[in-house]
Amino acid sequence: MPKKPASKPAGRPARKLKTFQTSLGFFDLAVAAPSMKAALEAWGASSNLFHQGAARETDDPDIVAATMAQPGIVLRRPVGSNEPFAEHAGLPTTLPGPEPGRSRTSHRASQRQPSRKTDDAADSKAALAFARAQKQRDALRRKKEEAALAKLRARREAAVAKAEAALDKARREHEARAGAIDAERAAIDERADAEAERWRREKERLEAALRKARA
Repeated sequence: MPKKPASKPAGRPARKLKTFQTSLGFFDLAVAAPSMKAALEAWGASSNLFHQGAARETDDPDIVAATMAQPGIVLRRPVGSNEPFAEHAGLPTTLPGPEPGRSRTSHRASQRQPSRKTDDAADSKAALAFARAQKQRDALRRKKEEAALAKLRARREAAVAKAEAALDKARREHEARAGAIDAERAAIDERADAEAERWRREKERLEAALRKARA
């Protein structure tokens, strides 16, 4: 029997994006990401806001639509406001307070609203857009890290050059002082030799005079 042609392995399906929301500082933040970890990275969070109860997944149709239109981009709005999410938002004009008439029941009801349906092609497109945005963030982070390392290397090289210059200066000063001491020592040795010769002659003269006096 003829062998059946081997089928090509199916490509790895793109992970479906979800919309996550949190509040940081003066802004509510939202992002379309494939996981909580990816959302935390996009927000630049240093701790797990989901475990702290400060972040959650949302299926609000308006928020989902806004984030899916710009997957991987962190959208914001003034904290506590009902303004639409956007890539750039102004500071809030008033501090957020408790929403009137809002109860846990209504909150749970809003959580039960059906999410907007998207087909596989839209999911794949959104996932690719998120991957591109994530790649740009990673490239920017690497660029900042490389710049910081270059700055650190420059400071270290400057410190090494300064230390080497100080060492060279100290060595030259030492050599100059040692040379002066050697010159002084040579002069002292010369004077000592001259004094020894003078004393030898003076002693011979005096001893001769003493012998003559005793004769």
